[in-house]
Amino acid sequence: MSRLGDRRWWAIGALALTGMVVGLDTTVLNIALPTLATELRASTSALQWMADAYNLVLAAFMLPAGLLGDRYGRKRMVLAALVVFSAASVLCAYAGSPGVLIIGRGALGLGGAFLIPLTISVVRVLFDEHERPRALAVAMAAQGVSFPLGPIVGGRLLYDFWWGSVFLINVPVCVAAFIGVALLLPESREADPRPADLPGIVLSALALSGLTYGCIEAGEKGWGSPASWSPIVAGVVIGLLFVRWEGRTVHPLIDLEVFRSRAFNWGVLMATVMSFTMFGALFAMPQYFQAVTGTEAQGSGIRLLPIVVGLLAGAGPADRLVKRFGSNVTVAFGLVLLAAGMVAGTATDVDSGYLLSGAWLTVAGLGMGLVFPAAMDSALAALSAERSGIGSSLIQALRQVGATIGVAVLGTILSAGYRGRVDTAGLPAPLGATVRKNVQAGVAVARDLRSAALLHSVRDAFVHGLVLMLAVSAGIAAVGAILALIFMPGRQRRRSAGRPREVTAAAPGGPGPHE
Repeated sequence: MSRLGDRRWWAIGALALTGMVVGLDTTVLNIALPTLATELRASTSALQWMADAYNLVLAAFMLPAGLLGDRYGRKRMVLAALVVFSAASVLCAYAGSPGVLIIGRGALGLGGAFLIPLTISVVRVLFDEHERPRALAVAMAAQGVSFPLGPIVGGRLLYDFWWGSVFLINVPVCVAAFIGVALLLPESREADPRPADLPGIVLSALALSGLTYGCIEAGEKGWGSPASWSPIVAGVVIGLLFVRWEGRTVHPLIDLEVFRSRAFNWGVLMATVMSFTMFGALFAMPQYFQAVTGTEAQGSGIRLLPIVVGLLAGAGPADRLVKRFGSNVTVAFGLVLLAAGMVAGTATDVDSGYLLSGAWLTVAGLGMGLVFPAAMDSALAALSAERSGIGSSLIQALRQVGATIGVAVLGTILSAGYRGRVDTAGLPAPLGATVRKNVQAGVAVARDLRSAALLHSVRDAFVHGLVLMLAVSAGIAAVGAILALIFMPGRQRRRSAGRPREVTAAAPGGPGPHE
């Protein structure tokens, strides 16, 4: 038996904590924004940058993070990222101005840029193809739990303590993860590091930042705004320059040969499709619970728990299904369940009870739980252990962009459906414009005017937009299922029952972690 034995699974448990803290921080800020607007006297623009700073830094540094992990040691980089994430959380908690909080959020994005891909790359190094889907399911489940946990924990903390507590909650989780990673995770790195591709790093950072920022702006201002499409166009152009450079340089940041792998391409695409639809639902459903059903923020988080239950239930048997039926069938079946859940969600109306929402969220979560481990395992199998850091960073960067685009595109469909249906006849022009801005503003105006008719119209219009969004999401998932079945590789003969050889020892001259 390996010297590591079952310690590998405890190490993955410690890494799962890092995924949880990153996911928790992603959602908890949304709960705190109204309080921050008052306590820090933050403008709407400042509030937007509190969210955007995290996403932009995350996008810019994700590929360099994978490179540094491969060169200098993945364990070392994860530990350093946990320190950065903890320090940034303290900075955010005690920020005395919007500017300081924005800087702190950017620092959180820097920590997250290392934690997200390196967690997956370690799975590629520690586990063989027999065990990898199960290890990925553990890592994914922790992050999945964190999304509804953010509103639950954040709402409770805001009720009992001051707003900074929503950031301080990261610190004990990071400390626990740090101790676990330090004690349990073996070091791994590239045996023969390549020279750093500095032009590739800069071009990739600019391309991913441009695409991310443009999609964020599109969600706020619409796709027709120059503030939306100009950064997207710039990101695409720079991305093409990046690809051209990578094909010509001697030591590329990304080995473009990986895109010749059908398993890699379709695995990444299916994981991105899942992220696209999942984040659209996570964006819309809290608004539905709060604006239409009148639930508080904390209660909205609780009502999202069925998606986590389904996700955990799907992730459990995913590896067994991959072994028996192949990645293509498993991913296709998961996407069919995801589509079926969202089709059921289109039956929602203003008077629907929670039973319908809970049921379709569970089915959708079950599909997500099947798709992610199988799709990621397919993509990771195409990577060498030595370059798993940069390869995992590429996978996660593409997923991140897909999630951002999903929120922007599906959010636009939701907003268009709402604005096209809400009835503002008889309202003064300024109030009508406020109502059409979003459902929260519409509910606030209706309550101020004590107009039951306007309140019903606002809620009905939002549900109409939600149904349109779910229908589009279901269609995307269904098309993805067909493509997965046709193009993804099926069952493949396993090369070895042993774990992959580690690429370097924890210390020079010492025994390798798998000896």
